[in-house]
Amino acid sequence: MAQDLPPAGGYEAIQYKRNLPVRGFRPAYYLAAMGLIMTYGFYKLRIGIREHNEMAREKMWARIYLIPLLQAEEDRDQVRRYWADKAREKELLGTDTRVYHSERFVRPTYSITPRQITKG
Repeated sequence: MAQDLPPAGGYEAIQYKRNLPVRGFRPAYYLAAMGLIMTYGFYKLRIGIREHNEMAREKMWARIYLIPLLQAEEDRDQVRRYWADKAREKELLGTDTRVYHSERFVRPTYSITPRQITKG
């Protein structure tokens, strides 16, 4: 009995791949587009950080320039409170008592001290 052999010239090629059309762009195009979008985003971020720093600098200088005005307002309030306290004291005691030996206004200073001194 004779053995089966392939036909002369071989068998036909078997199609095992699907013949689908290519969809979308090449991956390099997607990578380039992503790089451009990120570059634009970092550019806008840099501009935003610069603007934020400039606003912070402007706010700081505005506060520096306002310090004398705020200090004067606080001084006026302290003097008003001082004279109101003097008037209240005179009304209650009937005389103008002097705690200090001068008429000069001195800004009150407050210090917090502990009630009990512990030695440790």
